[in-house]
Amino acid sequence: MTADDHIVFIVDDDERIREALGELLDSHGMRAAAFESAGDYVRAEKPDVPACLILDIELPDINGLDLQRQIADGDHPPIVFITGHGDIPSSVRAIKRGAVDFLTKPFSDADLMAAVHAAIAEDREKRAERAERDALRQHYLDLTPREREVLPLVVSGLLNKQAAAELGISEVTLQIHRRNVMQKMAAASLADLVRIAEKLEIPITHSRRVGGN
Repeated sequence: MTADDHIVFIVDDDERIREALGELLDSHGMRAAAFESAGDYVRAEKPDVPACLILDIELPDINGLDLQRQIADGDHPPIVFITGHGDIPSSVRAIKRGAVDFLTKPFSDADLMAAVHAAIAEDREKRAERAERDALRQHYLDLTPREREVLPLVVSGLLNKQAAAELGISEVTLQIHRRNVMQKMAAASLADLVRIAEKLEIPITHSRRVGGN
């Protein structure tokens, strides 16, 4: 991990905490950006790299747990909560909403760094998954309207003659469309195409009918 391929955001209204965390992260070769309020963090432009958000619970403008809830639907980095007034209900709520850890001050440098590394690794994995889905969506958009009709029939397990009958086309034509779908979706096998369809959440409305048309 280099300082250019990630960033750690620090949101804490205590300047001493911000400085101490910044120095700790710097000593581990990690890039950091610090903010004293949730509003400052939300408004700031953020680099498109794997990240972690170290977030205090008590902030001058909004509670950290409320901020977690508000940004839950966006592509926000994994959160490591820090607080001087921790309680079990708050920690449970934070973890249930996806926080990586909930640390009560004073916490050890080792505990914080372990949480930060885990958060960045999680964000890196999520970003890779998003990139894969985006590429698959683009492949899907490259399909013709007929090929988009063929895809769910193929992954549902229908025989070629059954899928062809479903669409009112010949079996030979169905096989051509099926081959094009496999190529355009970069699927190495039927099992691979099924996995791709699941990632794209393509609805499967048919099931294989033994002895069908």
